[in-house]
Amino acid sequence: MSFESNPILDKLPTHLKQYIKPQNYEDYSAIDQAVWRYVMRKNVDYLSTVAHKSYVDGLHKTGISVDHIPNMYGMNRILKEIGWAAVAVDGFIPPAAFMEFQAYNVLVIASDIRQLEHIEYTPAPDIIHEGAGHAPIIANPEYAEYLRRFGEIGSKAISSAKDYELYEAVRYLSIIKEAAGTPLVDIQKAEKHIEELQQNMGEPSEMALIRNLHWWTVEYGLIGTVEEPKIYGAGLLSSIGESAWCMTEKVKKIPYSIEAAHTSFDITQPQPQLFVTPDFAYLSQVLEEFANSMSLRKGGLSGVTKLINAKELGTVELSTGIQISGIFSMVISNDDKPVYLQTQGETALSYREKELVGHSRLDHPKGFGSPVGKLKGINLAIEDMSPRDLKAYKIYEGETISLEFEGDIKVDGEIITGKRNLMGKIILITFRNCTVTHGKEVLFTSDSGLYHMAVGEHIVSAFNGPADLSSFDLVTHKISSETIKPIKSEARKKLEQYYKQIRDYREGSNTTISRNKVFKEICEKYPNDWLLSIELYELAKNNNDLGFAQQIHSHLETVKLNNPKVGHLIDDGLSLVDGQLVN
Repeated sequence: MSFESNPILDKLPTHLKQYIKPQNYEDYSAIDQAVWRYVMRKNVDYLSTVAHKSYVDGLHKTGISVDHIPNMYGMNRILKEIGWAAVAVDGFIPPAAFMEFQAYNVLVIASDIRQLEHIEYTPAPDIIHEGAGHAPIIANPEYAEYLRRFGEIGSKAISSAKDYELYEAVRYLSIIKEAAGTPLVDIQKAEKHIEELQQNMGEPSEMALIRNLHWWTVEYGLIGTVEEPKIYGAGLLSSIGESAWCMTEKVKKIPYSIEAAHTSFDITQPQPQLFVTPDFAYLSQVLEEFANSMSLRKGGLSGVTKLINAKELGTVELSTGIQISGIFSMVISNDDKPVYLQTQGETALSYREKELVGHSRLDHPKGFGSPVGKLKGINLAIEDMSPRDLKAYKIYEGETISLEFEGDIKVDGEIITGKRNLMGKIILITFRNCTVTHGKEVLFTSDSGLYHMAVGEHIVSAFNGPADLSSFDLVTHKISSETIKPIKSEARKKLEQYYKQIRDYREGSNTTISRNKVFKEICEKYPNDWLLSIELYELAKNNNDLGFAQQIHSHLETVKLNNPKVGHLIDDGLSLVDGQLVN
């Protein structure tokens, strides 16, 4: 096992554990630690006035330190007290997996940290976004339950084939944008590819719609009133640029509603509008409203059609509770109702999320097909027939029978047995010497094998993934692109050493370091570096060495002139030290 487990993580299914990777805390450099500290100090100072009160409270409850990148193991010891856990992953993971982690009360944290050059914002998930953004706010019980419930519902949303293509494109862009030295032409090409995909997605899938809801709440949500909103979305909480930008009149504030599901977003740009929920409980209300529109609750012809279009493993549940899990390939309908459905390849049958004995994917390796609906001319559905009714209609062991369903589906064969659910309803009938037809078309025929017919008057649910997680081998994820680890030059390694020396000095582990000598080296060899000078300025001010502080201040003014883009970052850093943050 590549990670340290705990009781919450022990409950994770195997297919989710494939995404977990070790945090490798020792890989964080002193520059990484300085980036974390700068962002957190600025965020806590600014967000204490504009974030929901749960944020600052949550920093303490979840053990998030301002001075140190959180250690996953330390976080987990504290998170377990509120019923959650955290795991490290490599950047973006598939949306369904991300949401399924949430359903198990597990916070997914991309363990990499943004470069100093991208200190304000990165499109790549990183530990600032996940650890400083998501973790503190889940200390609020109402919000934590919303997050868990969102994961539970979202992981059942049906995707389209294009959704995964878009996910791969976004993952790739986030990696190359964060990687040092990526040619601009490559970034522009990747951005154009995403733009083209977004313009040709067709009818948005359930996953696309619920991802919109996730974006406008969990990532970029505001709470309170349109006139006086507070921040709770992790994307805003972790972005020192956008958290200030979103509070200006340039960003439109809209009352949160189900319409957010139909409002798309661009991950590469600041958001032009944001949604404001009155409270966390209202988030759950809108989520339930959205869930009522999903095939998970509606089923029917549209549900199985979505699964066919997805071309991925999914499940259909019939009104008796029997669940058919596989890749759906065909449905026959009559009067807008499904009358026959078919899977291809390995298929498993379950009842109440537990696989039926004798009906694993090994028992149905070439697919499964079954009629759906009522018998023609008989008002009483098979599932509602008592044992006496079944005998009267000759649906009985040893009988050779012809069952004609509405929609011109006919099943001819000898009944040899049946299975019932806990309520006594017949859910499966097994035939020998069976032929299944739709009009003149033969759908199934067998002289020697058995035919298992699922019983159900209608489809009550259709959703992503298998009913029983143990039915299929789901440990198949192959990462198409991994985050790029920078190759450090000797100059970069030396700069990291200077950061480490100043960090050790501040924390008292080595007070023999000459700060003046380090500052001189920075001025001569790293004239564009500004963050270490901010840290030196802080030490000078704390030690009341005003002459040295003024010298550093003058140097930083020169850095601003040479690189105006970091001017506001320098000003904010100086103001943090001086105790008056410039907004």
